[in-house]
Amino acid sequence: MRVHFISIGGSVMHQLAIALKRKGYHVTGTDDEIFEPAKSNLEREGLLPLEYGWDEAFITPDLDAVILGMHAKADNPELIKAQQLGLKIYSFPEYIYQESQHKKRVIVGGSHGKTTTTSMIMHVLQQLHQPFDYLVGAKLDGFAQSVNITDAPVIVCEGDEYPASALEKRPKFHFLFPHVAILTGIAWDHINVFPTFDIYLEQFRIFIDKIEAGGLLIYNETDTVLKELVTSHNRTDIRYQPYRVPTHTISNGKTHIELENAAGDLLVFGDHNLLNMHAAWYACKELGISAADFVKAIADFKGAAKRLELMAGGTDVNVYRDFAHAPSKVKATMEAVKQQYPNRSLIAVLELHTYSSLNEQFMTEYTGAMDKADYAAVFYSKHALELKRMPDLPAEKVIAGFAKPGLQVFTQKEDLWQWLQQQQYHNANLLLMSSGNYDGLDMAAFATQVAGK
Repeated sequence: MRVHFISIGGSVMHQLAIALKRKGYHVTGTDDEIFEPAKSNLEREGLLPLEYGWDEAFITPDLDAVILGMHAKADNPELIKAQQLGLKIYSFPEYIYQESQHKKRVIVGGSHGKTTTTSMIMHVLQQLHQPFDYLVGAKLDGFAQSVNITDAPVIVCEGDEYPASALEKRPKFHFLFPHVAILTGIAWDHINVFPTFDIYLEQFRIFIDKIEAGGLLIYNETDTVLKELVTSHNRTDIRYQPYRVPTHTISNGKTHIELENAAGDLLVFGDHNLLNMHAAWYACKELGISAADFVKAIADFKGAAKRLELMAGGTDVNVYRDFAHAPSKVKATMEAVKQQYPNRSLIAVLELHTYSSLNEQFMTEYTGAMDKADYAAVFYSKHALELKRMPDLPAEKVIAGFAKPGLQVFTQKEDLWQWLQQQQYHNANLLLMSSGNYDGLDMAAFATQVAGK
C-alpha cells in the first residue's frame, strides 16, 4: 500500500502515519508547519518532510490512498491534483474505517468522557493480553502511540463529533459504523460548527443510525437529553444497554466499586469517572470479559493525560489538572474533587481557550459550573481572542454568565499568578482546568511548589 498524508503533522494524523509505516506501508506526507511532539515522532520514523510546504510531486497515479487532515484547506494544490487524478481521498475517520472493515468496531461517542472511556477499555484489554487496534485522543501510560493499526480482530475508537476534514464537514463519528457503540452524554459544544443545540443533537441521532444491525448501544441513562433521544429514536434491529453510576463507597480518598459478582478499588474517582468505567465494563463484557477480570484490570488505571491528572501531592494537598473546558465537563470535574475530598477546600482555575468558551453568547451555559469551588478564578488571554479573530470578551459578561459569588476574572497571566500565590494550600486541593497553557505560566513547577516537594 502507498499512502500519502496531506497535513501529516496533526496530532492524530502523524500517529496514523507512523502506525501504517510500522504495518509495512509506503508512507509519505507534507505539511506547512509541524510542531512538537509530532516533529520528533515523525523524525524518529523517517517520515518528517525534508521541507515544509505542499509539493504536487508527491501526488502520483500509483497512490492507493490520500489522507486529508483537518489543517488542509480545500484549495490545497496536492488535494486538487489528487482530485484531478481521480485518486481515493479519505478523511481520517474514513480511512480508519477502511482499515477496520473486517474488525469488530467499538466506538465511544458523546460530549464528554470519550477519551477516558476509550482509555479504560484499552487499558483492560491490554492488561488481559487481548489483541486490538485503537484510536484515542490522548497519551496513555503503557501505549507508545495514540493510534495503532495492525491485523487485530477488534478496534476501539474515540468517536469525535467534530468535522472530518476540509472537504467532509460531517462529524468524524459518522464514518466509523460501530458494532458496539457508547454514548456518554450530550451537552452542546462546538458552537462554531453547530450553531444551535438542535443541529448538534441531530449528529447523535445520525450516529445511532450508523450502528451496524445487530449491534449494541451502551448509553448513559442519567443524561436526560440522551435518554430522551434514545427513547424517541428507538431502533428494533439493535440492542440497548443503559448504565448509571455503579454501586460504590468512598473512604479516606479511595473509591471502592462493585460490579456484578466482583469488587475492588479504583485509582480514579468522581461520578463522571464511575460512569465512564461502567460504560467501559459493558463494552468489555460484550467482548467476552468477565466482571472479575475487568475489576482486577481496571484497578490500576490512572487516567488519560490531563483528565483529573494528579500533578503533585502532599500530606494535605493535591494539585490536579484537567482538560475540562465545556460547561458540563467543568461541573463534573469540580464535583468529583469535592466529592472525593469533602473536608478540603477547593481552589479552582478555569482557562477559557476554545472558540465556544470565549464566545460572549455562550457564557450563560456556564451558570453554576464552578459553584463547588470555595475559591474560583477564570482566566483568558487577549492573545487567544486575537488568534481566533474574536471580539473582546468583557469580564462582567463572564462574571454574569458563571453567576458564582466571589469569582475572580483575569486576562493577564501576571494577575492570575499573583492570585495563585496568595491562596492557602493547607487542607486544600487545587484544580487547574484548561485546554490551553495559561499563556505560558509554568503550572507544573507551581504544583510542585504547592505540594512542598
